[in-house]
Amino acid sequence: MSKIILITGASSGLGKAIAEKFAAEGWNLIITARRKERLDAFAIELEKKYGIQTLPLCFDVRDKKAVFEQLGNLPLAWQSIDVLVNNAGLALGRDAFDQANLDDWETMIDTNIKGLLYTSKAVLSHIIAQKGHIINIGSTAAKEVYKDGNVYCATKHAVDAISKAQRMDLLAHQVKVTAIHPGAVETEFSLVRFKGDADKADAVYTGYTPLQATDIADTIWFVANTPVHVCINDLVITCTAQANSFYLHK
Repeated sequence: MSKIILITGASSGLGKAIAEKFAAEGWNLIITARRKERLDAFAIELEKKYGIQTLPLCFDVRDKKAVFEQLGNLPLAWQSIDVLVNNAGLALGRDAFDQANLDDWETMIDTNIKGLLYTSKAVLSHIIAQKGHIINIGSTAAKEVYKDGNVYCATKHAVDAISKAQRMDLLAHQVKVTAIHPGAVETEFSLVRFKGDADKADAVYTGYTPLQATDIADTIWFVANTPVHVCINDLVITCTAQANSFYLHK
């Protein structure tokens, strides 16, 4: 019987690459995102290409009611979740603390922290029943704070702390918890951060070879398929040109 993976933020970037990787390996997918047309089209594409089943669910992880309505009432056939990837997340703005936008802060906190918590809690009974695996997408920003990163870095530090707490609290249930902390990955991340300014976004990846979304997807595939007695707790991944959250050689 095919295994099931639940991936949030699956319509683009890392989430899309992770979904593609697991579909190619024969897993069935629950994929969530805010953009319904893009999500539904992607689900159809995966089913046709790989012969797997998908359950696309359109909602915003910031919306607690929607998260629990959608994930708390999964069809019986979709409740045996083996892996949850808490991928939905974003950065907004790159401003000094005194100049930052409060709405940006709240959106990052609501998405990166509260969205992860809502999703995890909504399907936790299914994960426990399967002795499954929670994989949280953090960032190198979870390890060191960088200038003008303030609240984004804080949210990813929270993801790091929550991952450690989940690992301890769910130990008795034999649930694995892994935190994956990517450095610079060439996706829509910077375009979102700079609110559609393509020049600023492109400059982030100029002068070196960044990670690609498929690099992270391949890593998550490996992490999710270690032997039952093995759990990779915490993994920081950068391109060769990057040393940590703030030192990059161009």
